[in-house]
Amino acid sequence: MRPGSNPIEEYKQTKHGNPLLIREDLPGLINDGWEALSPGDKELLKWIGVFFRKPTPGKFMMRIRMPNGFATSTQLAAIADLSKRLGNGAVDITTRQQIELRGYTLETVPEIFERLRGVDLRTLQTGQDNVRNINGCALAGLTPTELLDASPLVFALDRTIVGSDGNPEFANLPRKFNMTITGCAENCTHNESQDVALVPATKFIHGTLYSGFHILVGGKMGSGGFTIASNLAWFVEPDQAHDVVIEIIKLFRDEGARGARTQCRLAFLLEEWGLDRFRQELVQRLGWQPAPAGKDARSDGHNDHFGVRRQKQPGLYSVGLRVSVGRISHESLAELGRLADVYGNGSIRLTTGQNAILVNIPEERLDALLGEPLLRELTPEPSRFFRGLVACTGTDYCNLAQIDTKARAVQISKALEERLGADGKPITIHWSGCPAGCGNHQAADIGLRGMKVNVENRSVDAVAIYVGGRTGPQARAGTQIMDIVPCDEALPDVLANVVKHLQLFKQVQARPTVRDRILMVPATEMPDEEFEFDQPQPAVSLANTKSNGNIGTLSVTNVASKKAVQVLVCSVNDLKAGVGFSAPVKGKQLALFLHADGRVFAVDAECPHAGGPLDEGNIKNCEVTCPLHDYKFDLITGRCSTDPGLSIKTYPVFVEDKQVWVEMHV
Repeated sequence: MRPGSNPIEEYKQTKHGNPLLIREDLPGLINDGWEALSPGDKELLKWIGVFFRKPTPGKFMMRIRMPNGFATSTQLAAIADLSKRLGNGAVDITTRQQIELRGYTLETVPEIFERLRGVDLRTLQTGQDNVRNINGCALAGLTPTELLDASPLVFALDRTIVGSDGNPEFANLPRKFNMTITGCAENCTHNESQDVALVPATKFIHGTLYSGFHILVGGKMGSGGFTIASNLAWFVEPDQAHDVVIEIIKLFRDEGARGARTQCRLAFLLEEWGLDRFRQELVQRLGWQPAPAGKDARSDGHNDHFGVRRQKQPGLYSVGLRVSVGRISHESLAELGRLADVYGNGSIRLTTGQNAILVNIPEERLDALLGEPLLRELTPEPSRFFRGLVACTGTDYCNLAQIDTKARAVQISKALEERLGADGKPITIHWSGCPAGCGNHQAADIGLRGMKVNVENRSVDAVAIYVGGRTGPQARAGTQIMDIVPCDEALPDVLANVVKHLQLFKQVQARPTVRDRILMVPATEMPDEEFEFDQPQPAVSLANTKSNGNIGTLSVTNVASKKAVQVLVCSVNDLKAGVGFSAPVKGKQLALFLHADGRVFAVDAECPHAGGPLDEGNIKNCEVTCPLHDYKFDLITGRCSTDPGLSIKTYPVFVEDKQVWVEMHV
């Protein structure tokens, strides 16, 4: 195992490399109260699924482990009851097919744990440096389109990695580890964005056709953007898959980097080693050589499993329901469980699209189910702008989010319906509130990444807009086409324009030198039917769009050459030694600090590690410490002593007549 050199690694070492030992501290932490929690306590509690939420002080989030998105009516009833009695009445279905309970206090954690254990649920190893909830096809074992039912493998791996009481052997990874195991042929999960994904494949071995898996490794969505996983070019049979996956996790545990948190995912080990060395090391650990790759059994299409669908079991159906951006009240969650009992066998499946599926519904009960009042809220036939709508938690509860996502996503989709109509080919629209990408914004037709910007001396919500992202055999990362688009009354019109000309925007590639405030707008109207959204087109750069009559003319608004200007920011009297001061300046949020010797420093207010507010950090010896993960930055040079690969921008400061001026380049 490589040595660790970041605050999280230091916290883990206080527990001798077994962060699960935080459970032993829980009674004392409860007794002392949430206000006494140290930064280390807050991070270590995530190993047992307890998350301090900065936007709701004293009210926590609990993430419940639900392998493959499988749930029962009894489990939903228990979660709904806990949300009603101890939480804030709302729960979220996440893109990892699990449920998050919100708004409870630290004192209620033991009671919640006990109630969840009573319905075979746990929260262990759902945060920080663990294998997160293992994803799979929500209709595993039921859908006629699967090559094989992979859910037994998902549950076997979950038992090994977590078990009923947590497993220290897999609780000290270098970073989080996302995994999907699926036998579905219709790409209903985001395999290419996972650290490890097993996808369906076939191979002739000694004249017999076998069903098994191909293995994809090194995908990710955060830590620098969407990296598409690499295929190991191996075919493994179902009874071999468990051991291969476990050895990959152990290899990552032992050899992965433990320095800068943004450089610790499996993708970076693969970048360091190369695929050949990774395969060689893995074969040495396995003690046997997997067979060469077979044939990918997946189609090019995507299935979200919405609506009424036949199961492979004769006479039984599934009914996929839209849960708007994954948020559902405790009353509706309990009612969903009741419907599963009344019309099916009590089983519910959760999807990576933040939706729910009722399963095992006999044909003769379908009409009655479809007439239930809840299905007016959780519709099985959502419009094209809601069917593929996904949104991360946003500023409601997330420490890192820059903007509100869930309410805004619903509002914008309604506005798109008004402008473009509810009918038509579904479009996936994914919202992420920050660069961490929990909303999978680079894996959608249209992706939006939130940020804060300054407009006329006001800090406002804004988004960067991406198009053309997708997972599956033809995976590609969404391309950013617009930067710094305010979330104001014009945003629906901007997005409607993107929707109408989506294929055109998919073709455009911004020049590498044009990075600041790019806004591309088709200059002429084109009807929707001119473009077949899923048909690949050759890439076109901005440089040649004007001369290419086949794609139309583009007008590009861009910031001209930059010049230095001095901006009055505040008075010296507004500053207090050792305490940060935040101010919006020319489209940037700056943090200013008054040193004890009278010097004033100005730097970017956002920590480049995870977006923490540096203006709220502690100051010592001309160094600011980020309050989120304790990354330290020199106020003079901007260099990060915690991670030499990171830095923040510093700005010249002038003080005249007690007025503080900052030099900016605009």
